[in-house]
Amino acid sequence: MPSEALPGDDPFGREPAGILRQPKAVWATAGASVVAFMGIGLVDPILPSIAKGLEATPSQVSLLFTSYFLITAVAMLVTGFVSSRIGGRRTLLAGLALVVVFAGLSGTSSSVAELVGFRAGWGLGNALFVSTALAVIVGAAAGGSSAAILLYESALGLGMACGPLLGALLGDASWRYPFFGTAALMAVGFLCITAFLKEQPRPARRTSLLDPLRALGHGGLASVAASAFFYNYAFFTILAFTPFVLDMTPYRSGAVFFAWGLLLAVFSVLVAPRLQKRFGSLRVLGTSLVLLAADLLVLGYGGHTAAIVCTVVSGALIGMNNTVYTELALGVSDAPRPVASAGYNFVRWFAAAAAPYLAPKIEEWSDVHAPFVVAAVAAVLGAVVVWIRRSALTHEARELEPKHATEDGVGVFAG
Repeated sequence: MPSEALPGDDPFGREPAGILRQPKAVWATAGASVVAFMGIGLVDPILPSIAKGLEATPSQVSLLFTSYFLITAVAMLVTGFVSSRIGGRRTLLAGLALVVVFAGLSGTSSSVAELVGFRAGWGLGNALFVSTALAVIVGAAAGGSSAAILLYESALGLGMACGPLLGALLGDASWRYPFFGTAALMAVGFLCITAFLKEQPRPARRTSLLDPLRALGHGGLASVAASAFFYNYAFFTILAFTPFVLDMTPYRSGAVFFAWGLLLAVFSVLVAPRLQKRFGSLRVLGTSLVLLAADLLVLGYGGHTAAIVCTVVSGALIGMNNTVYTELALGVSDAPRPVASAGYNFVRWFAAAAAPYLAPKIEEWSDVHAPFVVAAVAAVLGAVVVWIRRSALTHEARELEPKHATEDGVGVFAG
């Protein structure tokens, strides 16, 4: 589990020196994390193929995301409880084993109901792995918390970029192959964790099931989680609903989301830290959310080419948001990082579960533009939460503000 920040270890410093000089255990965990995040966007290019192969509607197929993230959200209350008792290494291996089993079973599905159920089991395994992986990387990485978070965000970005690409390459032959491919890659990750990761020190106090909920009693963390809830609704409307709007072959859809993922990776690791250093985290976050809302409106009302361009561009905005939200969630309260992360993720993943289900339903009730309007409103609400709660967020996360920022803040999102 991660240690507390030591003197001289700025949790949110922006110097990337030493990020590439990491122990084998960190690289093994980060590599497995890449594959874990690949599983999120893996189904994007093959959603229409799955719908056709299983004779399902878009709203039924979108339940693949809903079941996955609903179980992930609830499991966030369990991850700390489990890892504080059996250790981070065993928790990672348990999560990987579940993903291997349920990803493989997903490829054998004969109905959309079976596939939705197997994705739920996959979500449980992914929750155990992903939440614990962040804690392990932060605890074991050289170069302090800043290097660890950038490494984790790099894994997220690379996984989100490569997932659609793998889905397109394997899914062009059959929608079943991407699931089998993910199971095989996660099995490799299991072997790497087994070989290179030693057991991490356990916390002095075991985490209870209610600790993440208690952590949300902190005003700063609750505000970050509430804002992230609205943001995730917008994020996963793009991820889960846009493939049906683009209506492209797996190869072309995979290429679009590969470009989307590349921008996500570049902006989360390279651009966001520089903008935060210059303008402050809250201003960057608020502005990015407003721009995401504008991007969603153009995506919804523009033509096919505009939809492709806006989908790709959204990756840049999502990348910046992901980095800032992760840092705020880990540093805004005095709760242990795994507990704070669990509470924050418990709230935000519910929106990730809701958006894939509601977006096709909203289209059925109105038209194809409405889901993007709702998502844009959600992004604006996320920015509003940041603005309303800027004083508490700035007070609790003062180190995230640039040195030139005034005490009372400059601009809407400076705080």
